[in-house]
Amino acid sequence: MGLRPAEVCGQRWADIDLNLGTLDITNTRTMVGNMKVLEKDTKTVSGERALPLPKWPWEALKRFRAQQAREKLAAGAGYTDTGYVVVDELGLALNTRHLREHAYRLMEELGLRRVRLYDARHSCLTYLAVNGVPDIVLAAWAGHTNANFTKRKYVHVAPEDMRAAAAAWDTFHGGDPKAGV
Repeated sequence: MGLRPAEVCGQRWADIDLNLGTLDITNTRTMVGNMKVLEKDTKTVSGERALPLPKWPWEALKRFRAQQAREKLAAGAGYTDTGYVVVDELGLALNTRHLREHAYRLMEELGLRRVRLYDARHSCLTYLAVNGVPDIVLAAWAGHTNANFTKRKYVHVAPEDMRAAAAAWDTFHGGDPKAGV
């Protein structure tokens, strides 16, 4: 969804409304020197935001909440109820290094190209931008105050993203874009 890794690790169940399908970004868990966890407010004031959950992540979070309840029951007294979303099977909160290592393992298992998590943020915001999300909404989604900054820093248009522009030129020149003329 284009969240910062520290925002993902800082996500608490108390900040998610699974009935309304909303996610509040209010807390981050980041690493200092890749050794110490630093928990704090969002990076900026505009970073504190409420986002509507797209259907797939909303459903996945519901399933994950149920899975965590089963893990808590199975672990009994060995479970630590931290209130965080991104935890291990004993309830202990993961940090950005753990998240990154898990993501890289998953990418390898699935045969996907290895992508830095922060680069995935860029890809998500690019996807939203080239699919017509207005600049002001894009900036708010990213947790920025300035839409120009969001587009300059995070939106990277690939040749395939410009296919609609090529089709418009085809129409301008009198060809039928559907026929490839």
